[in-house]
Amino acid sequence: MSKKIVVITGSPRKNGNSFAMTDAFIQAAEARGHEVTRFDAALKNVGGCHACETCFKTGKACSFDDDFNMIAPAILEADAVVFTMPVYWYSIPEQIKGVIDKLFSFVVGGKDISGKECAMIVCCEEDDLSVMDGVRIPLERSASLMKWKMVGEVLIPSVLNEGDVNRTDGCAQAAALADKF
Repeated sequence: MSKKIVVITGSPRKNGNSFAMTDAFIQAAEARGHEVTRFDAALKNVGGCHACETCFKTGKACSFDDDFNMIAPAILEADAVVFTMPVYWYSIPEQIKGVIDKLFSFVVGGKDISGKECAMIVCCEEDDLSVMDGVRIPLERSASLMKWKMVGEVLIPSVLNEGDVNRTDGCAQAAALADKF
């Protein structure tokens, strides 16, 4: 069955390793008949959550009118959301953190977003998989809170410079992730 999948990236490097894996996932998902909408958070203007709790009161997800208001409707309509990013300083990169924090708007706004599927594609410079815990655990907990089903994780260590992912099976794993939707 064809699904609507929203992919949200968190890297500012268009030729970086997480983008390469993102592209592999999207190509595989579209080849399987899924409709994919991509948002490159690093190229958008998304600020952090202000905790004002006025979400959706203005007709938009966020009262602070930034690019999250373009992303939110796509998430509402999606069957699945895939987050892709590198690890920056053992955590979620700032470029995507605002989007993740603003998922709070759906809870405050009373929007039923339960039942979606979720996945992540993450890479890091170090060879220790636990380095990705600063991304993996918050995303898993967020999915649980929103009652989303985590269907897969692609965690690729030991990639730093553009193209390093080509020395791994990261792109193949990302493409195979499309089979889980």
